[in-house]
Amino acid sequence: MCGIAGVAGNYTDADKNCFENIMDIMNYRGPDESSIKDTPICLLGHNRLSIIGPDNGIQPISNEDGTSWIVCNGEIYNYEHLKRKHLQKHQFSCNSDSEVVLHLYEEYGKACLNYMEGMFAFIISDCRSSNSDIFAARDPLGIKPLYYGQKKGKFYFASELKCLYQMVDEVKEFPAGHYFTIAEGFVPYRTVHDIISRKSSYGQESLEKIQQNICLLLENAVKKRLMADVPLGVLLSGGLDSSLIAAIASKYNHGSKPMKSFCIGLKGSEDLDAAKSVADYIGTDHYEYIYSEQDVLEAIPKVIYHLESFEPSLVRSAIPSYFVSMLAAEHVKVILSGEGADELFAGYAYMGNMPDEQKLKYELARVLDSLHNINLQRMDRMSMAQSLEGRVPFLDEELINYVFNLPTEMKSPQNGKIEKWLLRASFDKAEYLPKEVLWRKKAEFSEGSGTKDFLETVFEQCISDLELKMDRERILKEENIHIRSKQELYFYRIFKTFYPSSSAADTVGRWFVA
Repeated sequence: MCGIAGVAGNYTDADKNCFENIMDIMNYRGPDESSIKDTPICLLGHNRLSIIGPDNGIQPISNEDGTSWIVCNGEIYNYEHLKRKHLQKHQFSCNSDSEVVLHLYEEYGKACLNYMEGMFAFIISDCRSSNSDIFAARDPLGIKPLYYGQKKGKFYFASELKCLYQMVDEVKEFPAGHYFTIAEGFVPYRTVHDIISRKSSYGQESLEKIQQNICLLLENAVKKRLMADVPLGVLLSGGLDSSLIAAIASKYNHGSKPMKSFCIGLKGSEDLDAAKSVADYIGTDHYEYIYSEQDVLEAIPKVIYHLESFEPSLVRSAIPSYFVSMLAAEHVKVILSGEGADELFAGYAYMGNMPDEQKLKYELARVLDSLHNINLQRMDRMSMAQSLEGRVPFLDEELINYVFNLPTEMKSPQNGKIEKWLLRASFDKAEYLPKEVLWRKKAEFSEGSGTKDFLETVFEQCISDLELKMDRERILKEENIHIRSKQELYFYRIFKTFYPSSSAADTVGRWFVA
């Protein structure tokens, strides 16, 4: 896990000096080691948070004869399998999974992307022939971030938006599930649509068998993500999603000590009690942190700076994410989280008002395709702001493909059913969790932690109705952005102090309600 950057084209000494500055800006993404390589066709930079092969593996990494180089942010969960099956003739200089990506590219070219399972954004400088080019790619769900800009024939890349404004005026999000070369531009290789459209390997099955498969697939997804050479833990809010991930991770923990779990909240928040009861049940080494209302107010500018968004529901949930990441980073370098369950199992309240099964299926596909600059952006930025790697087992491609292709009515929260009832029922007999936790009604992270109600009072006190009306009209006219609430205006103002360019606002994902 790390921060990466690249400049391709006829870059100058001024670009090189600025490049060093942007690596310093995102040093928190990889404080263990930092390196820049001036290859024949591009500059590559890497700030390393060492997870796999911590004693070696500093990037950029080259192939055997130094004709190709890579910087990679992410984890390739099947890297050992790829190494054994496809790369036996290669000599490896380190134990990093990122070197596997480079050699896989040497073997299969752009088709290497079809072999990799994980979360990633990478840039390869390929100087093996007269047709030298860069090859950059981002994982299909956009779990790991990448941005780009172009100026005077040069292409600039970086893990975070804030870095590139040091070098270009307009920054765009590198599209998920795409690769890029200077010769071809952006080309889709595997998108969310491709994942959910792939024929499921499972046929027509009974409800009992479907529930067994869901258990097995989620267990496998968690086990893959326990891969680490450093301490690993789980975020535990006490809700269904994080509790299931924590329980499975604790069961399959291969360390000699109990899995560590982490929870935060305002004093008296329901998450703290719920998480403690889950931790006691599954036997984790549990840590909690109680923050104050003043802590929340002081954290908001920091959260928005790192989050690179003013989307209200995202900022609200990012605040407790910021605090829990800060707590976890004191003890581990990797955490597992529950993002993705709501998108797979129709966990949002408004989906209960969608009786049309086709509309619900379309909506589930839409929200899955939107995760890259909403919940996944929150997960990445809040964890990496604390030099912590976040992993999301619910967004395993095999699990996504299977659950999405189940009959939509099985996921629909209709006829009095609790949201995500299929997920709950799938683990009802497994005894991973107490019944009262397994069937606990969903609460937004900011609600369970106690943050939401407090913030709504603050927004009402500091922004008048007239002020909202006037600013809303001005911003719509000047920026073509519809501000939907007082809290959104509050966050937007802070966002613009850090990111005044209109192209920055264009990268912000918007949720269905403010």
